[in-house]
Amino acid sequence: MAYVAGTAAGGVVAATLGRDVELRELAGRRVAVWGTGREGIAAVEAIAPAGPQRLITVQDTANFLATNWAGALADAAPLFTGEDAHRELAGIDVIVRSPGIPDVHPWIVGHRARGGVVTSGTALWMSAHRQRTVGVTGSKGKSTTSSLVHALLAGAGRPNELGGNIGIAALAMPPAELYVMELSAYQCADLDDSPRVAVVTSLFPEHLDWFGGEEAYFRGKLNIAMHGAEAVVYNGHDPRLAAEFARRAGLPLVAAGLPDGFHVAPGPDGTRWFFRADRALFPRADLGLLGRHNEGNLCVALAAIEAIGVDCVASRDALATALRGFAGLEHRLQPIADPSGLTFVDDSLSTIPQSTIHAIENFADRPLSVIVGGDDRGVDYSPLRDYLRENKINATLIGIPDSGPMILSLVADLPGITAVPAADMHEAVRIGRERTAAGGVVLMSPAAASYGRYDNYAHRSRVFREAIEATRP
Repeated sequence: MAYVAGTAAGGVVAATLGRDVELRELAGRRVAVWGTGREGIAAVEAIAPAGPQRLITVQDTANFLATNWAGALADAAPLFTGEDAHRELAGIDVIVRSPGIPDVHPWIVGHRARGGVVTSGTALWMSAHRQRTVGVTGSKGKSTTSSLVHALLAGAGRPNELGGNIGIAALAMPPAELYVMELSAYQCADLDDSPRVAVVTSLFPEHLDWFGGEEAYFRGKLNIAMHGAEAVVYNGHDPRLAAEFARRAGLPLVAAGLPDGFHVAPGPDGTRWFFRADRALFPRADLGLLGRHNEGNLCVALAAIEAIGVDCVASRDALATALRGFAGLEHRLQPIADPSGLTFVDDSLSTIPQSTIHAIENFADRPLSVIVGGDDRGVDYSPLRDYLRENKINATLIGIPDSGPMILSLVADLPGITAVPAADMHEAVRIGRERTAAGGVVLMSPAAASYGRYDNYAHRSRVFREAIEATRP
């Protein structure tokens, strides 16, 4: 898919450059790294030795600077912001964007209209490492599933490094025999090479502000599978995912969770077990994570490691040992004991309503208050309303800015639901203490992203825990 880039501001026509860009091809090019966070830093440090003709860093506003751009970073790629950055982009061949820079941003639109290339650090890295990579994405479940793949591979004697959207940025990954990469929709959208094993855990409309619509989001997310994956593992119980893959003929699909593959069923002792078709592997109790959704995540993870070459039946004892040592993710359904007798639960990783639904399922039989709300990205919250109504959930929903009031307005008329607004996390926790009966749960599962009020989901979690401490009697 090579093409000739358009005329830059200086009147020089960029040389022919394929869309499938590799690091070595940036030699002699004019390159802009967009972003100053960990992805931007990793990109500058990886691209500078490749010998670009010019290398700069840009940001559309100085307010979004994630680090102090000075010293070696500034020497390698001087930083331009605002209108200065916009002017500099007119003379650039390739933009290497960080996640979160949307397709619909006018600078991206204009650069492409001039014939310029837009790629990402993840795409540059994947072009050289795809044969040794399991790439995991999904609207929910990708963090847990990628962590499970990482732990299971290690348990089966296959050393690997975990990174991407979780942990280490792609271009900063150390050498390894195998890689497990958690990939956001943003990172998937720029890929021109699929990982050897592409994994998709679920598919729900999300990030519509970034992609410009539901169809564009689905296309960006599933782009992980569209460029030569040897196996495409997916959750066979997700109807939207199955329907979208049915529209994309010729993919090497592997459905997880169904009886002919990895699934959960009554085992030899009558309890729930994980199976590979008719072969029992290990009991459900070996997986210490709550929820049926995590059973599905493990089935997907098992199918993924099988696709990369692990015999899961022969290795079942080693895999069971690895599972028993798997502690799960920070900020995902983490209980926090409290002297009051209440249990506070940190579920800051839940950024869509479907994930919050799964969280509520685990505590619906106890007195329950749920803190919801965050960055408003145009997400449809009707699935949360439908779940609460159809399952006759009794709970207090506490709405925090920015999207909290809107969520409350959707559920306030439901029987069993008490809707209470809060000005911030501290007030929400205080309300949770006051309104949750003894032995109950105060669940912070926002169903929304953290940006705007917090740096990220970890910052939101920290504020939640600080509020718990501050409101103790």
